[in-house]
This record gives sequence, structure tokens and C-alpha cells, in this order.
Amino acid sequence: MTPDSNGSLIDVFFVLLPDSLVLDWAGPAEALRIANQGLVAQGQAARFALHFVSPEPTSPTSVGVALTGLEPLPALNMAPPCWVVLVGQPGGAIGVDSDASRAVLHWLRGLRLATGQIELVTVCAGSVLAAHAGLLAGRRATTHHQHLDELQRVEPQCDVVANRVFVEDGPVFSSAGVTTGIDLMLHRISALCGPVLAAQVAQAMVVALRRGPHDPEFSPFLAWRNHIHPALHRVQDAVSQAPQTGWTVPRMAAVAHTSPRHLTRLFLEHANIAPLQYLRRIRLATAQAALQSGCNVTQAAEAAGFSSDTQLRRAWHQFAGAGTPSSPELLSNK
Repeated sequence: MTPDSNGSLIDVFFVLLPDSLVLDWAGPAEALRIANQGLVAQGQAARFALHFVSPEPTSPTSVGVALTGLEPLPALNMAPPCWVVLVGQPGGAIGVDSDASRAVLHWLRGLRLATGQIELVTVCAGSVLAAHAGLLAGRRATTHHQHLDELQRVEPQCDVVANRVFVEDGPVFSSAGVTTGIDLMLHRISALCGPVLAAQVAQAMVVALRRGPHDPEFSPFLAWRNHIHPALHRVQDAVSQAPQTGWTVPRMAAVAHTSPRHLTRLFLEHANIAPLQYLRRIRLATAQAALQSGCNVTQAAEAAGFSSDTQLRRAWHQFAGAGTPSSPELLSNK
């Protein structure tokens, strides 16, 4: 997690040039809006303040609809934490000769990126704009496959990564384009607000919750969630939020308002895992997090809902296949 994971409000500035691709910014913005909504529903403060900024107060979009009431580019001494989001434009190459583009590049060159302070998020060919501003020298980044060569030409000192959903390099987060901007934003929501909220946002948007392909495994909190069955999501949310509860299949079925037998069918059909096996995987992930935070095996077992450290060790050997609770390794979701 970045240093702003303590709950402080993050200003998110979507920089919109004329003809900006609508889905590049609207999808990620909706993910953040839904995350705020979920946090407030849980009695927590919203985490993301959305700003749509541009050199001009009115700007056409890629689909012809004009945006009005856009805020001016913020002062360079803006208070952290904040994210600057750059998005793509139609066409085979990103033009930077317009007055608006030159104004944005001048502003970008004044940014001082730092993890947890001022961070850069690019969607699609937004990374090319960042490269023109000199923000990607010595960084790893990706972009839409049609702009990979262009990105390398603009910034030869950028390590351009192909065939990735998104790439993270310190304060720079880049995604491959269009819907992958949503993937990246879900990843950021998960890191800052927890995987359960990220799963709820993905469910609300009816999208698959995935990490970038550079991440070898899904978190157990994120796995088995690539379905759209609302009752099953309710059960998975409840189990993930309180794994130490004395869950049984009938108790889970009560959350879904269905019978235990039907709930088992739902799990197997939509999540490809049995209810109690899912529960054990969530408890194992909770125990691992407790161990990594300094708890001993007995404390971790209690926090995760295991009846004893012996039960935790037994489940660990059954599902983890690597390390022990006393010397844990990363759990797989296999």
C-alpha cells in the first residue's frame, strides 16, 4: 500500500484534452464513484474527490458530445495525496501541437511525482502524452498496442512493456487502454480500500475483477468472483468481511435467502468452488495476513476463525502446499 492508505482523501484529476476517449476516463471515474458510495454505505468517509480539468472550460469528446464546466488545471503546489489521470485520443498517433496540448504538457513538466504524494495514472495512449512531458524516462510503462512503437519513439528511455493489462512503477501506473483503465482502477481501489470493496465495485459494474498479467496469482479475496450472481456475491461479501464468524452452509444460505443445497449448486456453477472450501481459503488468507503483521500462529488462527492452531496448520497443508504457518509463503488460489 502507498503511504496514503491511512484513509486521507485523494484528489483525482482527470486531464481532458479535446476528443478525449470517453471510456478511458468515464469507466475509471465510475469505479471511483462506486467505491466512494460503498465506503459511505459502510459508515466510512469517501476516499476519492473527482476533478475533471482542462486548459479550456469546454471540450469536445471522442463521440462528439461536448463537456462543459471543466475545472482549470490545478496549481502545481496542489496538496497531496493526488492522482493525475491522462487518457487517450482517437487516431494512430497522439498530436501535441495544439494550444491545449502544449498547455497540458507545460503543466505536466512541472509535476514532481512521488509515491503516495503525486502519482500518475495513464489510460491507453495517455502514456504517450506523459512521455512527451518527460515523465516516463527511466520508467516501465505500457500503452494501447497500437501506440507501443510510438511510445518508444517519444521516450527511448522508457522500458515499454507489451501485452500487459497494466504496469506499476513507483508513482506511475499505466494501462493498455479502454477497459483496462477500469482494471487498473479496481487494482488501486483494492490496494487502498481493501479487496472486498474492489470486488463489490466490480460486481456493480458487471466486469470481471482481475489483476494485471504480471501478477502471478489472484488474491483469494478476489478469486472466484468473476460472475454476476447477486445472491452469491452477498455470501462472498459476508464471508470475506467476517471470516471469524461461525459459518456453516445453512448460515451462508440464509444470507443468500436460499436453501443450503441450492447454495452449494450456485457456488459450484458460478464460482467453481464449494462453499466450505471457499470459506477455508478466505480464512487462510486472513490468517496469512495476520501472520505477516506479526501475530503468532494461535493469534492468527483465532483472527481467521479457525478453532485452533492445529486446524489452521491442517488447512494450510491441505490448500497452501508451500511453507508452514510458522514460516509462511504466498498462498495460491489453486
